Amino acid sequence: MSPRFTAIDGRAGPPVRVMLLLGSLSGGGAERVAVNLIDRCDPSAVDLTMALLRRTGPYLAKVEPSRVIAPKSLRTGLLGAARAPADIARMVRRRRPQVLMSFGMGVNMLAWLALQILGEDRPLWVCREDSNTDAEIADLTGSRLGRAAVGVAVRRMYRSADRLLAVSQDLASMIERRLAIPAGHTHVIYNPIDVAEIVRSAAMPLAEIPSRPFIVAAGRLTRQKGHDLLIEAFAASPAAREIDLVILGEGPLEGALRSRAVALGVGERVRFPGFQANPWAWFSRARLFVLPSRWEGFGNVVAEALACGVPVLVADCDFGPREQVVHGVSGWVVTANDAAALTGGLDTLLGDPALAARLAVGGRSRAGDFDAGATARAYADFFLELAYASAARTAAWPSVAAGRPRPRSQAVVAGRPVA
Repeated sequence: MSPRFTAIDGRAGPPVRVMLLLGSLSGGGAERVAVNLIDRCDPSAVDLTMALLRRTGPYLAKVEPSRVIAPKSLRTGLLGAARAPADIARMVRRRRPQVLMSFGMGVNMLAWLALQILGEDRPLWVCREDSNTDAEIADLTGSRLGRAAVGVAVRRMYRSADRLLAVSQDLASMIERRLAIPAGHTHVIYNPIDVAEIVRSAAMPLAEIPSRPFIVAAGRLTRQKGHDLLIEAFAASPAAREIDLVILGEGPLEGALRSRAVALGVGERVRFPGFQANPWAWFSRARLFVLPSRWEGFGNVVAEALACGVPVLVADCDFGPREQVVHGVSGWVVTANDAAALTGGLDTLLGDPALAARLAVGGRSRAGDFDAGATARAYADFFLELAYASAARTAAWPSVAAGRPRPRSQAVVAGRPVA
C-alpha cells in the first residue's frame, strides 16, 4: 500500500487529490490507462478524479459517475478547442486538485493554456506524453516553418510543467534531447494492463466466429498505425494465403484501407469488424498478432496481446515496442515502415509453428511486467513524491517518508526500477 501524507505532528493526512485530464473516454490506449488508474490506485493515498472535455466514449460505463467531471455542453470542432482552456480552468477550480495530469500533446497544450488562466492558483502539473512527439508534430503540419513554430510551443509547454511523464524510456530520452528538457524533469512509467481481466475476457466467446484462421491487428485506422503496410505485407506473404487478416478499430482511413486491400487482390480476406469492447477474444484466437505502426509511445495492444498468449510480431518503430518485446524470446521484431520486412516476419512465424509457440510462452511471461497493480502503485508513488516535494518546499509537510524520489527518466516495470 502506498504511503499517505504524514503531517508535521506525525498524524496521517488526507490522500493527494489528483485530476486526470483527457479529451474523452473513447476507446484509445490513454483512456484505458486512465480507467485502470481510477480502478487500481489506492484511494487512501490518492484521490483520483477524471476530467473530460467531452463526456463521451465507451469507457464511461467503467467509471463511477461521481468521479467524472465535464463541461455541461458538448463542444466540438474549433469552437470546442477555443473554449477548452476556460472549461479546464473551471473544472480545476471546482475540484481543487493538488496535481493535474493531462494526457497527450493536444490535451497537454490545452492544459497549459488553462494554467495561464489560473495563474498562481494552479495545481502541480504533469504532462503525460504517450506518443512520438516529433512524428505528431510532423503529422500536424507539412510546412517546415509550421513544424518549427509548433516545436517551439511544445518545448515551452513541456518546460513549464512540473514533471513530464513518458510511457517509455526511449520516448523520454528523445523528448529530453530534442526539446532540451531540464534534468530531473522527466519520469517514466510503462502503461498498465489488467492481466487477469484480459485473460478472463480472452476466453469469452466471439459473437461472430471466423470461418478461417486469421492474423489480427488493432488500433485507430490512421497513418500512424501502419495498417496500409500490413495489408501490403499480407498480400505479398506466401505463408498467409490460406488465412485472413482482421483489423480491429475505427478511423478516417477505413475506406482507403478497404480500397487498398481490393487493389492488391485480398479484399475478401481483409476484415474490418470496427471497435471491439473485447479485442482480447480476437487476439487469443489469432494465429498471430501484428503491430505495424510507423510510430508509438508504448503500444498498449502489444502488452495486451502478450497477455493473451498469442505470438507477437512488431515493427521496431519509435518508441515502445522494442522495450516491450525481446526479439526471439517474447516476440519477433522487424524493421519499421517496411512492408517487405513485415512480409518476412509473417512468413517466418506462420511457417514455423514451434517458434511461434515458444514466443507465445515467452510473451505471456513478459506481460506480467506490465500488470496494472504494480503500475498503479508506481503512479501513486509518483503523485505522492511530487506532492510531498512541493509541500516540503513550503514547509507544509516533511519529505517523503517512503524514501527518495526515483532518479530522472527511470522506468518502472512491475514496481521495480529498470535502467
